[in-house]
Formats: sequence, C-alpha cells, structure tokens
Amino acid sequence: MGPGVAALRSIAALLGACGVVLGAFGAHALRDGFSATQLGLWQTAVSYLFWHVLAALLALQRDASTQQACGRVAAALFLSGSALFSGSLLALALAAPRWIGALTPIGGLLLIAGWLALAWAFARSNRSARSAHAEAE
Repeated sequence: MGPGVAALRSIAALLGACGVVLGAFGAHALRDGFSATQLGLWQTAVSYLFWHVLAALLALQRDASTQQACGRVAAALFLSGSALFSGSLLALALAAPRWIGALTPIGGLLLIAGWLALAWAFARSNRSARSAHAEAE
C-alpha cells in the first residue's frame, strides 16, 4: 500500500459515516423545519457525498492493484471535491451566507477532475496490460 492510501481510505470511510448521519438527520430532524429547496440541497449534498466516497474507494482499490498513483490522485480529488461541493450545499441548506455557494462549483470541478483522473488511470492500466500481453506473445 503506497503512502497516503491508508489515510485516504480512512477519510473516505469517515465521510461515508458522515453521509449516513447527515442523511438520517435530514430525513428525520430537518424534514419538518426545512423548505423544499433546503431539503433538495440537503439530499443532493448527501447523494453526491455517497457516490464520490464510493468512487474514491474504487480509485484506491485500483491504485492498490496496479501500484500506480493515478488512483490516489483521483481519490484525493473525489474527497476534496466532496468536501467542498457537499459541504457548501449543506451549509446553504442551513442558511449560511450566500457567498458559500461560490465553493459549490469549485467542488464540482474537483469531482469532474477526479472522474477524469480515474479515466486516465484506467486508460493507463489498459495500455500497460495490452503492452504486457504483446510482449508475452
């Protein structure tokens, strides 16, 4: 396991736990006091958080199986993007100042970059596998 992988896995696991807590909190404690817009922001934040925690774990698993750092880069982008994207939406749902909304697209760009890094990682491993296969023949 390369440097940073264990820390990224721990962060992903903690964010997964936060997603469960935040989802339950939104469904039970906030349901009656939130407007439809606030509930929509909350649900979007929790959904994106979960999907990108799973994507980070996938990227880290890929990194561990190939010994290439591309998966770590993708995971770091997914986790930092999730913190900014989901965190800013949660804050807005809780009536944070509107300027917090400026963090949402930055987080979204980091999430997109994470997916592109993961695509690059898969493309690299496909090229490596084809190259190794050609050499074996």
